[in-house]
Amino acid sequence: MVKIPVKVAVNGYGTIGKRIATVILKSSDFKLVGVAKYTPDYRALVAAKQGVKIYVPREKVEAFRAVGIEPEGYVDYLLEESELIYDASPAGQGAKNKRLYDKLKKPVVFQGGEDPDIVEVSYSTLCNYSSVQGKRYVRVVSCNTTGLLRVMCSLGVESIRRVFATIVRRASDPGEDFKGPVNSIKLDLERIPSHHALDVRSVIGDLDIETVAVAVPSTLMHVHVLEVLLKDKCVDVSTLEKLSQGRIITVDSRLADTTGKLIEIARDLGRTRNDLYENIVFTNTFTCHNNTLILVQAVHQEAIVIPENIDVAYGIMNLDTDVYRVISKVNSLLGIGVIKQIFYRANFT
Repeated sequence: MVKIPVKVAVNGYGTIGKRIATVILKSSDFKLVGVAKYTPDYRALVAAKQGVKIYVPREKVEAFRAVGIEPEGYVDYLLEESELIYDASPAGQGAKNKRLYDKLKKPVVFQGGEDPDIVEVSYSTLCNYSSVQGKRYVRVVSCNTTGLLRVMCSLGVESIRRVFATIVRRASDPGEDFKGPVNSIKLDLERIPSHHALDVRSVIGDLDIETVAVAVPSTLMHVHVLEVLLKDKCVDVSTLEKLSQGRIITVDSRLADTTGKLIEIARDLGRTRNDLYENIVFTNTFTCHNNTLILVQAVHQEAIVIPENIDVAYGIMNLDTDVYRVISKVNSLLGIGVIKQIFYRANFT
């Protein structure tokens, strides 16, 4: 049996890594040993000033000292001291890091930018929590895939005949000003389906799903338009209530009809980094006609995978087999539910 708190290392401190580290610092079940940083940039400086222990490659020690950051130690020390490793490095780097992890023989959680074939399980909490127990390598799927899977698994995969999704993807995260497009709408696929459908299938198998994606010049969230063909007739209110039981908030677009307003809600409610961990489904776009369900949802790309990243630690470390108890604990840790309470009356009265 693993002793609590579990010692955690975060390898990489970008968009996802810094958020994982922040949550681990709040948890009594996990202890942050430190984070691995490879570039002495503003993220490293802010983290160090906030008391986060920074571990760096041997050859980078002087570069970090030159900007006022005294490293806690070397990256290999961090990984050796930990019991669970989060690989939050840039897409594709995790596969290269895996050679090092193979030698350490410790459980590792990868992110959605990695190919599914480098892990034993691709993961989304409501879909396959129990499948990660006893595994060494697990991949939490990407932001868009997480948003899709929460809907599919809240409805019940066995109740779905076919899914078609159009994904309007943000161009970049706010800090990634080297990316684009800047003044264009770019096809984000080489063929149909886009990789998002394949990623969904990596978690729940042979679902009939087609996806197309475009990238637009925005940093504030993705938007999905979903058409779900169900095996049985759907009813607006009961189907919407089923979705809103999970990490899905339903909002009338008369109250907030842009992704910018949604981020402002998170900011006004004091969410750390303005983060929205929940899918945001617009109730007045939600329609049921016979067996066809149509909805529009917004997905905050910086934050939506963070709950799943914490959930998976309970499973991979065999801390709790009850998925709903884990969800409740992590929801409480992240403050999930406050926004839902605010908008519930507007949606159902």
